[in-house]
Amino acid sequence: MKKKIVILIIIFLLISLISIVWWNQAIKPPDPTNSTSVNFIIARGESSRNVAERLQKQGLIRSSVAMFILARFGGLSENIQSGDFHLNPSMNLYTIAKELTHGTQDVWIVIPEGLRKEEISLKLAKELSIPESEFIKIAKEGYMFPETYLVPKEATAGALVKLFLNTFNQKVSEKDKAVSNKLNLTFNEIIIIASLIEREARLEQDIPLIASVILNRLRIGMKLDIDATVQYALGYQSKEKTWWKKDLTLEDLDVNSPYNTYKNNGLPPEPICNPGLSAINAVLNAPDTEYLFYVADKDGRSHFGKNIDEHNANIIRYLNK
Repeated sequence: MKKKIVILIIIFLLISLISIVWWNQAIKPPDPTNSTSVNFIIARGESSRNVAERLQKQGLIRSSVAMFILARFGGLSENIQSGDFHLNPSMNLYTIAKELTHGTQDVWIVIPEGLRKEEISLKLAKELSIPESEFIKIAKEGYMFPETYLVPKEATAGALVKLFLNTFNQKVSEKDKAVSNKLNLTFNEIIIIASLIEREARLEQDIPLIASVILNRLRIGMKLDIDATVQYALGYQSKEKTWWKKDLTLEDLDVNSPYNTYKNNGLPPEPICNPGLSAINAVLNAPDTEYLFYVADKDGRSHFGKNIDEHNANIIRYLNK
């Protein structure tokens, strides 16, 4: 019995020794002589296991297992931040782990579809301390492309406007811009229409058909009668604390503004928000329909009509009016 205990103790000690040797090797820098900086980006919500595996693949740590153990049992998993980190192979495992839990040099900024530039400016002021007036003054409505961006904490309003514009130009190809000629529209008019669709469509499935309605109305010279243009003209609503008034009145629909499509034929002079790629593509590839009207039901789904009789029937059926 004593002999078995001794054997177990020896095995335990050997395992412990091997583990200690392995750990001491695993935590060492992959290349102590290489201090070349490597850009390492951690996505939001990325697991510590995945982070560890990518660190090893990029030659920044010796063992993804050791990194995962340190993160999982060393209390680092919940503290690893997303963002852009500058690491190098001369760092040991503890230094790498410490860097990933400290403040990153960059931050993630999410710009949703359909925000007007004032709303984007407020977001940037909160998350990057950029004065709202600086961004509004130089931002080009309609072209601040909605996307998730990783930007430096010290980014300026000018740098962000340039980034948003560059992203827009990357997403929207020259081929797409050429399609505007076939539609007998300028490219800016395409973006204006896309901005209207972005604010009007509540469901992705309705976007193409709403595009067809707007294009059909423009072709026959029919007023667009789009609520979102009135909301844009009315501006910030202090009571509702929003830039988009929810319930429009008849007085609202009579507001004197070049953006009011209830009073003015054709398109507003400029985009009313910053549309995403789905809305832009919907204009460029709008289906051929005879629809001239649409109304959204209580669930946000749009219902389309070819004439006023069909439209009124949809209003009665889906809105109980």
